[in-house]
Amino acid sequence: MSGTTTLELPRGASSAGIARLLMTAHGADLPSDRLKSANLLVSELVSNALRHGAGRIELTIHSGADGVRAEVSDEGTGAKIVKSDPRPARGGWGLHFVDRLSTSWGVAGDASRVWFHVA
Repeated sequence: MSGTTTLELPRGASSAGIARLLMTAHGADLPSDRLKSANLLVSELVSNALRHGAGRIELTIHSGADGVRAEVSDEGTGAKIVKSDPRPARGGWGLHFVDRLSTSWGVAGDASRVWFHVA
C-alpha cells in the first residue's frame, strides 16, 4: 500500500495493535528488519500518547518510494521532550528507540505531535 492514511485510534489496549496493522500494510515494501523497527516505533508513540496524552489519538502514515513516515498526535498539552538514559525499572525507552531505529524523527508543532521516518 502506498499513499497516506489517517485514522483516529481508540484510547485503549487495542490502539497499538491497530497501529501496527496499518504500519504493516503501508510498510510492505520495506525490508523485514526495517518493517519490524517501524512497527516497534509506531507502538511506542501510540503508547506514549495513551500514557502521557489526552483526548483523541490520531495516526497518520504516509508510504512511498522513500519509506514510511508515521505521525502520532493527541489532544494533550504536550510535554518537554527530554532525552534521558532509559533504565529498565524506570522506563523511558520509547523515544530512545525512536531516536536509534528511525532514519529521522521530530516534533511537529507541539510535543503532542511526534513523527518518525524509516527509509
